[in-house]
Amino acid sequence: MNITPIATVRRLEGEQSKIIVAEQYARGLEGIEPGRKLQILYWMHKLPDEARHELQVHPQGDTNRPLRGVFALRSPMRPNPIGVSVVEVSAIEANELTVTGLDAQDGSPVIDIKGA
Repeated sequence: MNITPIATVRRLEGEQSKIIVAEQYARGLEGIEPGRKLQILYWMHKLPDEARHELQVHPQGDTNRPLRGVFALRSPMRPNPIGVSVVEVSAIEANELTVTGLDAQDGSPVIDIKGA
């Protein structure tokens, strides 16, 4: 299985981020307008390989809470570190989307964009 990134995240100030879509995928942005909600699927690229083998974690790292399976949580610790955020588009210019609400780190590869 191969997953090809289609874009890269660039963090801006506050809650805003820019999603820079690769030129060969820019036509796929047709119809997206400011105010639109989108689902952004991204790869949590800074997660160390050893963390991908953790199948149970304490919710939000709080050791006072019992261990739970990673599939029951939004924890980044998971076999395939795919993150999902619902964002709102605040601006679009050529192949760049400016969005609010993206919970991804700077440089995260975006693997898909879907209407919410």
